[in-house]
Amino acid sequence: MSESRSAAVGGVTTIIRMLRIHGSCKNIMKHLLVSQSAHIVDYRIHVSILDNLQLEEMNFLSNLGFNSFKIYMNLGSSVNRILADLEPPRSEIDEMEVNMTDDLLVKIAKNSAALNSLLIVHAEDHKVCSRMMNNLSVVSNDENHNLLEIWSKARPTSSEVSSISKITKMAATFGANLYFAHIGSSDALREIMRSRRRFKNIDIWVETCPHYLTHSIDYNNLRGKVVPPIRSKTDVTVMWNAIQNGVIDTLGTDHVASNLRMKVVEGNLWKSLSGFPGLATMLPVMLSEGVNKSRLSLEKLSEICCYNPARIFGLYPKKGTIQCGADADLTIIDLEEEREVTPEILQGYSDYTIYEGWKLRGWPTMTLVRGRVVMENGWVDPHSIGHGRFVTTQGPEFGLSN
Repeated sequence: MSESRSAAVGGVTTIIRMLRIHGSCKNIMKHLLVSQSAHIVDYRIHVSILDNLQLEEMNFLSNLGFNSFKIYMNLGSSVNRILADLEPPRSEIDEMEVNMTDDLLVKIAKNSAALNSLLIVHAEDHKVCSRMMNNLSVVSNDENHNLLEIWSKARPTSSEVSSISKITKMAATFGANLYFAHIGSSDALREIMRSRRRFKNIDIWVETCPHYLTHSIDYNNLRGKVVPPIRSKTDVTVMWNAIQNGVIDTLGTDHVASNLRMKVVEGNLWKSLSGFPGLATMLPVMLSEGVNKSRLSLEKLSEICCYNPARIFGLYPKKGTIQCGADADLTIIDLEEEREVTPEILQGYSDYTIYEGWKLRGWPTMTLVRGRVVMENGWVDPHSIGHGRFVTTQGPEFGLSN
């Protein structure tokens, strides 16, 4: 509920959650039942496929209406641990081992193509990352080092490039459409563009996130540890240019809800967790750093945040447009309103943000979900808890121009 509330505060009317389940994906029904009474904004789920059991259940999930599956190419070798979403009503941490082999990737790509679903890719080569992290693990964690620069070297852009090349070849063999999530390096973007030119039988979509547009390794704060890592100032500039030129299709958040005590082991790069909250700050950041600094228009912002995601993930025309028959999802903004970012005004679970102390100009002042006002001037209507619905797919709109 806390993250749905935070979404409403940030002007987000529909969220798509990335679900990682330990064991059988048939347990997804328990997650859906719990969600029915907890959401303020509408929601949908991407399902992660993590092992051979879940591979065999893709057809079951497709029959339930799930049309997007995520693969973690970064998991394997000595970097094969990940936190799973807990099966309700459990509350303890559930860490699981995942080994994403080439054989498993091929089978997932083949299944995805047969089901006409969308394959969401975390593009990092776990072998490269494992080797580099082991080599750099002896580096001191003291304050004289830029820990985010070390993190970027430990997970180099070459690992993104090699995994992008590998999965596009696999996908093209079977005709599986791809969506590359959280892309933040110019090298990764260049390889995706090369793949688009080479493989004409599949659609290849690319997403970036606000933190790749606002932060570089110069941030030098463990709050900014994320995978893939934030990169150089040059990469930040390239990402903005890619949005302006239509190379990047969508904007995501890669939102991770955690508190600072869980996130940061002070001064220790290797023990600190990856990921940070970004849901409620997405729109204010893009309004302040994008629209109000003439880096993009409101029309382009609406395209990458609303119209394109709705088409790609099969939610259009109920979502992503204003027309007869569509859901009345609307966000009213004030481009002149300036507020200082604090964790408190974002109203999520996390007690920190990488934008803390930033003065952002441009904020949502009202959020409507299917015609109902759920947030006004930062106040979220408590009676709207349970208003959010699970959104069924209209069918992915593949074959669109890249």
